[in-house]
Amino acid sequence: MKRRQVLKTLLISAALMLPAGAALAADAVKVGLILPMTGPFASTGRQVEAGAKLYMAEHGDEVAGHKIELILRDDTANAEQTRRIAQELVTREKVQVLAGFGHTPLAMAAAPLATQGKVPMIVMAAGTSVITEKSPFIVRSSFTLPQVTEPLAKWAKDNKIEKVVTLVADYAPGLDAEKAFSDTFTKAGGQIVESIRVPLANPDFAPFLQRVRDAKPDAVFSFVPSGVGSALMKQFDDRGLAQAGIRLIATGDVTDDDLLNKMGKAALGTITTHHYSAAHDSPENKAFVKAFEAANGGMRPNFMAVGGYDGMALIYEALKKTGGDAKGEALVNAMKGLSWTSVRGPVSIDPETRDIVQTVYFREVKEQDGQLWNVEFDKVEAVKDPVKAAKK
Repeated sequence: MKRRQVLKTLLISAALMLPAGAALAADAVKVGLILPMTGPFASTGRQVEAGAKLYMAEHGDEVAGHKIELILRDDTANAEQTRRIAQELVTREKVQVLAGFGHTPLAMAAAPLATQGKVPMIVMAAGTSVITEKSPFIVRSSFTLPQVTEPLAKWAKDNKIEKVVTLVADYAPGLDAEKAFSDTFTKAGGQIVESIRVPLANPDFAPFLQRVRDAKPDAVFSFVPSGVGSALMKQFDDRGLAQAGIRLIATGDVTDDDLLNKMGKAALGTITTHHYSAAHDSPENKAFVKAFEAANGGMRPNFMAVGGYDGMALIYEALKKTGGDAKGEALVNAMKGLSWTSVRGPVSIDPETRDIVQTVYFREVKEQDGQLWNVEFDKVEAVKDPVKAAKK
């Protein structure tokens, strides 16, 4: 008995002598960040990671008495890898939050695991409308393709564009964008001359753009995932579509801020709609761009970086509301209805759909001070995902 009492006293004394950080470490909130850090979509992963880390650098790594631990894993944009990594993070690493998801198939692969484990899943990049319906634990900090596409279709018809060919990447977000544009444009009286779908893997746009030129539309509407826009822009220029009087209008993925300067003069005049531009004129965004470039060797932030930055804001603010309770249902419920001023403008989380509500901006690629920028010239405020809104 005496030996046990002595041992107990020694253990208590040792615990009291531990630094405060050691006690917090056992009580950390772990966030598993799953992103494509290598391969053709590595720019997406790099931007989301940088945005998430910048938020933590600016706001500290402790919330409501809990240390925030970010665990990064590379899924190489392979859905099977995403599923395996998500399972390991939930079962072995005991993460309380899953986050990232550079493309729709990757988010879809992880959704069942979020449901089974009752783990909040923050979609920071993928933009297919249906994603949040795949698990009650999914909350989105990025955007949806219909959300940013419908305003462009209305703009096109209002600006004397009567005939359009749609050209999209052949996977779920591309099909979302194609349908949103076509339905809205034809309803307004426009004509879709042809609908072209391009393979997602290693796309060669040249033969498809030749079909566009042969169809002689007023414009081609395009969606391709972030990172592929440079190839589309180069081949659009090489095929002489602009000289043939065909305009390029697109979602903001095509004129990705991270890659825009590399596209050169061919990008000038391109009209896009999106929820973020590095040229957005607000004090919050100017500070964000300056800090982001300083922390990342001059790299310009794009909409993926903002998805990562605001995804961490969502986690932090929800933890504040729950007083540090990171249990799945409590954390997701705390996220519903949250609103804040983002670097992109005012945003909120729709409590019914768990999708982000935000301003959609009209932009034109212009040259300023020797660099290319997506310069905003109009906007539509408080835009919800129109697909889910139509279901109500």
